[in-house]
Amino acid sequence: MMQAGCQIELVAALLRVQEGRPEVLTVCPDVSLPSGPLEPTHRTLQAGMRSWVERQTGVKLGHIEQLYTFGDEVTADQMRLLRVSYMALTRETRAHVGWGGWYRYFPWEDRRSVSAESLLRRIVQRLKCWAGDCLSRRERVARHFGLNGYEWDGERALDRYEMMWEAGLLPEAPHAFEPFLAGEGMQGDHRRILATAIGRLRAKCRYTPALFRLVPEEFTLRFLQETLEAVSGQLLHKQNFRRLIQNQNLVIETEKYDAAGAGRPARLYRLANIEHASCSLMGANLPLSALDAA
Repeated sequence: MMQAGCQIELVAALLRVQEGRPEVLTVCPDVSLPSGPLEPTHRTLQAGMRSWVERQTGVKLGHIEQLYTFGDEVTADQMRLLRVSYMALTRETRAHVGWGGWYRYFPWEDRRSVSAESLLRRIVQRLKCWAGDCLSRRERVARHFGLNGYEWDGERALDRYEMMWEAGLLPEAPHAFEPFLAGEGMQGDHRRILATAIGRLRAKCRYTPALFRLVPEEFTLRFLQETLEAVSGQLLHKQNFRRLIQNQNLVIETEKYDAAGAGRPARLYRLANIEHASCSLMGANLPLSALDAA
């Protein structure tokens, strides 16, 4: 669809967590997010997005949230390409060839693994070389990667990706010089959109009950914690996490138990009030490895 020299594309980052692994739904043949142009038959942008996702994946979207509109790209016929991006959360458990772990695209964001720490050190080394004596660049590196007294902020996933792009460390950057081969690439700027969705979801899990859209209606506290760890890419302190949950009256005990695991069956819980306006789930982080020595 052409409007005043613009072509509008709708892109969806559909997210779920399966067995402790956060996943995103992609479509073939290229590794890309479900997407398609805004068509005259679409009543609204959201209606168009829902239509494309269902056509390409068979998944019917529930609640969706608009992210950013990206307009950096110009098509071959000199049209400005506007990509309007959305995030959708699902409890979908059915197998689909397109579901895959999102840390395959952002391995440095999974702070639970030793390999991520090693990779982050290498990234920081390259970024420090790129920053050189430029104080503003050095400050950005420190702020985005948790150096020099700054804490690692999982919500800065997009900032970290864009800094690596700016520094030419990613193969999708047109000015890449000896790109840093970290993570798999995606079509166009879809990896950028996925980074936006990850940062937004992490922020929502910190302050809202969004996490409960990713777990079954009944769950164990251990399952809830593991889901949050998967999304945040950080390990949590068990006792502190449970204290946060209990102090805010976020969950209610059921009369049921989960007998699937080994050992004593665990109590099942459910969300106490879906209308909670806010909550705090991220106050139980374990200390992470400092990168200042990188």
